[in-house]
Amino acid sequence: MHSQHCVVLGAGLMGRLMAWALGAQGHKVDIHEAKPQSVQGSAAWVAAAMLAPMAESAITELNVVRMGVYGLQRWPKIIAQLGEPVYFQQLGTLVVWHRQDAAEAHRFVSKLDDTHQHLPQLQAPITLDRQALHALEPSLAASFQTGLYLPDEGQLDNRQLLDALQQQLAQQSVTLHYASEVSPEQFTQADWVIDCRGLGARQDWQHLRGVRGEVLRVHAPEVELTRPLRLIHPRYPLYIAPKENGVFVIGATEIESDDTTPASVRSSLELLSAAYSVHKGFAEARILEINAQVRPTLADNLPAIRLHKRRCIAVNGLYRHGFLIAPALLDAALGLMNGNRQLAIELGIQLMVDD
Repeated sequence: MHSQHCVVLGAGLMGRLMAWALGAQGHKVDIHEAKPQSVQGSAAWVAAAMLAPMAESAITELNVVRMGVYGLQRWPKIIAQLGEPVYFQQLGTLVVWHRQDAAEAHRFVSKLDDTHQHLPQLQAPITLDRQALHALEPSLAASFQTGLYLPDEGQLDNRQLLDALQQQLAQQSVTLHYASEVSPEQFTQADWVIDCRGLGARQDWQHLRGVRGEVLRVHAPEVELTRPLRLIHPRYPLYIAPKENGVFVIGATEIESDDTTPASVRSSLELLSAAYSVHKGFAEARILEINAQVRPTLADNLPAIRLHKRRCIAVNGLYRHGFLIAPALLDAALGLMNGNRQLAIELGIQLMVDD
């Protein structure tokens, strides 16, 4: 594709990735973002950025898992092209449960076994006894008798990534227009319009809705966890993602609401209590942030790419899987702009074509 003028709507995760990739290809790129010059408080800024296709298979469809496997392989290559360091870890995911939740854990394990049957390229979950659990995470052996290890899964630092992409866009001379609430129809002279507005595109996507999540960040230098952990819970699947310098991201809640008001006391107490049940060291943690964010979600909780006849392509519905599946959607969208649907078809990405 020869050099063209591309307009990207939205400066979140998907918008920045698209602008960066198009800029790297030599295109003239403008980004229009409805919010002021900050991503703080956005879904991408608040997220834990775990890359866990097997763990997520307990609550999502196989095509999302395929996108996640693709993304897990693709992220190191993307990060290697950025000028700023981005924390990336691939030490697997640990799943644990308290004795009273063994039945729920059994259902979880059954779902993961089913995933492995359908996608044998994914490593099978490994059951851990107390000794094996102690070898992986010594600080948990006193609280749990057994666990489950999901090899190869990983995580990255979402905030470092967003900042690194911002730096790359500046170096590529990509023009960012903040506080610019626009629609695709306004750019009739552009060669391509790439709509990554998330919930900002609600008027153009039927059934697009917001799903609220509440996430805590704490500083807990006394807690020693080397990899992301998931706690089987009767009400929600709690996750704890250890970042650098003793920072932990704790979350789980999903509320069918586009309410962006601060997190509730109840949710915060439940998250903190569950984290304390995992590791008593969280009792002395310092709360850095309590955030609430809303994720753009389509009716079936699956992402989609829409192709418009007027050379407009829209990516939306990333739901809770944003960082996991973003590379797959990025490469599929770039392929579609060149008339190639192969990757989108292989990964089972929903394509909507408007006449």
